[in-house]
Amino acid sequence: MTFDYNSTRSKLILAEYGRNVQNMVAHICTLPTKDERNRHALAVIDLMGFLNPHLRDVADFKHKLWDHLQIISDFKIDVDSPYPIPTADVLNVKPEALAYPQKRIRYKHYGKTVEVLIAQAKEIEDPERKQLMVQSIANFMKMAYVTWNKDSVTDETIIQDLKELSNGELALEDNVNLNKVDVRPAPSSIRPKGMQKNNLQNNKNRQNSNNRNGSNRPKNPGKRY
Repeated sequence: MTFDYNSTRSKLILAEYGRNVQNMVAHICTLPTKDERNRHALAVIDLMGFLNPHLRDVADFKHKLWDHLQIISDFKIDVDSPYPIPTADVLNVKPEALAYPQKRIRYKHYGKTVEVLIAQAKEIEDPERKQLMVQSIANFMKMAYVTWNKDSVTDETIIQDLKELSNGELALEDNVNLNKVDVRPAPSSIRPKGMQKNNLQNNKNRQNSNNRNGSNRPKNPGKRY
């Protein structure tokens, strides 16, 4: 008696369609006439769409199903596809290498986004629109500063940093006040690991202290027998 294990089966090419669909496609490849292959291929295409309804939200999802049919058959199925038939080369195309930024960020707590916004604000010709853009950048800088620093920051510091980052080309009007920002630490999910560890240790020490002081004991323990 022999057992049928996955380790002894052929490789499952597209797991989201399952082995039954792959076996159906393999059977279609063995049919003698193209009319039979076309009829069975249409039925399998409908089944593939039924098994993966999320593909219906993808643009031109029928085209994707026919491409997947070719991939499952290892590009050996001979049917009349309503779309251009892909080749095996499309699966082995190497993605282009990402160009990593090489420029240094002057103030890391403001981030690269502030430098990009400042560069765009310099190109605005309308004075009123430019001043609104500068004020929005300054408010964002103040929020970013407080997010990554426990101390509050004065408007003068933000104005000076804005002037330095823009090489003196951008400045706020004298009567403009920046929005107030609460001094709050960064969320625990983005705090440095050392800060998270210290907070966990502090909570553990506080709990141990409460246990020693009897704060967790019931107020009315009742009579013991």
